[in-house]
Amino acid sequence: MKYHIWTIGCQMNVADSQRMGSELERLGYEWSARAEDADVVVLNTCVVRQQAEDKIYGRLGSLKPLKDRADPPVIGLMGCFVGVKNPAPLRKRFPYVDVFIPPSEPKPLLDFLKAEKFDEIARQDEVHHVRRRHNLQDGDLLLPAHERGNLVSAHVPIIYGCNHVCAFCIIPHRRGTERSRSVGEIAREVRSLVAQGVREVTLLGQIVDRYGFDVPDGPDLADLLHVIHEIDGLERIRFLTSHPNYMHDGLLDTVAELPKVMEHIEVPIQAGDNEVLERMRRGYTREDYYALVHKIRDKVPGVAIHTDIIVGFPGETEEQFQKTYDALSDLKLDKAHVACYSPRPNTVSASAMEDDVPAAEKERRRRALDDLQEQIVGEINSRLLDQTVEILVEDQHKGKWRGRTHTNKLVFFKDDGDWQGKLVDVRITWAGPWSMQAKLVKHERSESEAHQSEVAPLATF
Repeated sequence: MKYHIWTIGCQMNVADSQRMGSELERLGYEWSARAEDADVVVLNTCVVRQQAEDKIYGRLGSLKPLKDRADPPVIGLMGCFVGVKNPAPLRKRFPYVDVFIPPSEPKPLLDFLKAEKFDEIARQDEVHHVRRRHNLQDGDLLLPAHERGNLVSAHVPIIYGCNHVCAFCIIPHRRGTERSRSVGEIAREVRSLVAQGVREVTLLGQIVDRYGFDVPDGPDLADLLHVIHEIDGLERIRFLTSHPNYMHDGLLDTVAELPKVMEHIEVPIQAGDNEVLERMRRGYTREDYYALVHKIRDKVPGVAIHTDIIVGFPGETEEQFQKTYDALSDLKLDKAHVACYSPRPNTVSASAMEDDVPAAEKERRRRALDDLQEQIVGEINSRLLDQTVEILVEDQHKGKWRGRTHTNKLVFFKDDGDWQGKLVDVRITWAGPWSMQAKLVKHERSESEAHQSEVAPLATF
């Protein structure tokens, strides 16, 4: 029996798909790269933008003929397209879908499949053998077989849902309210990942720096980072995505203090004009964001700051867009994810505001910001030429080893050795805006050396 999972959207969806694959393998299914060869097909979906939703319709349409086979697969629809509400309208619209699965909740599909016949006893014996080999206990996360021992960097959800309700965002409606996982549960998952070869984890949340806010007198993200930092065998920790309002001094001090926490902060501005920010219900001003960027850079030397921007939000004038352009030009951030505004159902902007910026103008504004950001990042990365930096090697791509710096910059180098999952020093020989080429200059560093050495701010890019 085989399964196939198609995933679109954010890192949270990637993590959800990974966990779904793990649960399916407990039931005796093996991973398949092709939906056509699978007995179970899961589409893990995103509806943050209309473009993503359109891809879902296309993928669902391509699967419909599979139900005409003599042995049709079970089709599961999962994620934000389904949401946490009653799926009855979707059942009527897509009668060939067997199971509708809310975000981060594999149970509906598992319950459906458990009604099918399979050799559960034999499969559980095999799972138990794999767990013993990796020193895992019952209940620990067991990666899908094709990722076990091959996955260097993994995503770990720490808080589900969102309470913030920005005017443009569909996530609270589709993923529900905030629910923080316990520190113990998260730490146990990270330990199990490390036992299976993972060396870096990215802690995830829709607003990750609100971790623990839903637990009275509970731990916050800084507390969690201290716990995760002590896990043996783990080399690097990242977290995303943050909100400017909750990026407090204690969290920044923790990033600066703990060697395993990377100098990489993702904190969206969304717009550079105060009137637009107010209509977006973001809860801060342009001036607040500028001050935050300066604080982050002061507290975390050599930090890379990533941001998100929406262009063409309802009512955005050319003058207001120019303020966003100027903000990006002024702040010179390391990465900007730029998207055209797309009205989403059940959001404030879709129900109470007119989508009055033409599509062509949205696209022009997006391209203008992308062009500016390419220039900015090219200048930032050029400073690394002939510099030696540490990277964690993730895998091979087109004959070269591929890894990332502390600040999440992509680096390629060529060498005949086996460097997957190892920390190495490389010298940058070519720097472009989106990746860099390098030469290996030092073999794998020991964990104590990597975590105790003093690194100049420039070398931490």
